[in-house]
Amino acid sequence: MSDTCSNIVQTRECPPLQQATLVLAFSGWMDGGDVSTGTVNRLVHLLDAMPIAQIDPEPFYLYNVPGSMDIASLFRPHVEIEDGLIKSLSMPENVFYVPPSADLVLFVGKEPNLRWQTFGKCVLEFAKGLGVRRILFVGSFGGSVPHTREPRLFITCSHPELLPEMEKFGLRRTGYAGPGSFTSYLMTQARPAGLDMVSLVAEIPSYLQGTNPLCIEAVTRRLAKILKLPLDLASLRTASTEWELGVSSAVEQNEDLAQLVRRLEDEYDNQLVEQAEES
Repeated sequence: MSDTCSNIVQTRECPPLQQATLVLAFSGWMDGGDVSTGTVNRLVHLLDAMPIAQIDPEPFYLYNVPGSMDIASLFRPHVEIEDGLIKSLSMPENVFYVPPSADLVLFVGKEPNLRWQTFGKCVLEFAKGLGVRRILFVGSFGGSVPHTREPRLFITCSHPELLPEMEKFGLRRTGYAGPGSFTSYLMTQARPAGLDMVSLVAEIPSYLQGTNPLCIEAVTRRLAKILKLPLDLASLRTASTEWELGVSSAVEQNEDLAQLVRRLEDEYDNQLVEQAEES
């Protein structure tokens, strides 16, 4: 790595990898329903992955910004105080993990506020040094899919040769214009660095807040196929089913919301019928 990145990325001993995939998760932008961080944290747990490196947060984050309390609270570290004693203060973390039995690297971090070029350079340089050939980001966006249906999954690729391979897994091509994420920036830098990169993004119900186990389970299941991982997803399926039943019960108590969900279900089902007829 360059001297700049060597000072920022703190590494431990790592087993040799060949043609590995780096799976990225970032909190913040594109982590609605905790789909990005929730999915990769689950992979860390399921694969018994161990931390091998972390990126020093100090150069990359704002901890205080002018403005209202609502805005400033989004940037400040989370603190816990109990019975007059400070228990913890959580600074941003960016950690790389490697499981013992797969050519795979997992990363869970926070989208940087500052110095995207430096942060991206460090991710790419570290990945190449480990033997990574492909980067796969997982995330989410709020859309019109109802919580009672399988989330639609979309892809963006660093170059066109990757599209047919990803479409074999039932992924749709993304069409979007608007504010960009750090991972979009990273994708523009991946190919010049000699790496492939794919962004896999789930559409989640825009009318819900909080963790979305159904989407986490759906994305994890698709990743298992793409990465050829023999994962036991029973606990995820149980959490997904319980979550859906709980949300449906709450929706039934609100007639306006229930009508919205029924309309979204009809639109979703009609689109499936149209696609089937076209094919």
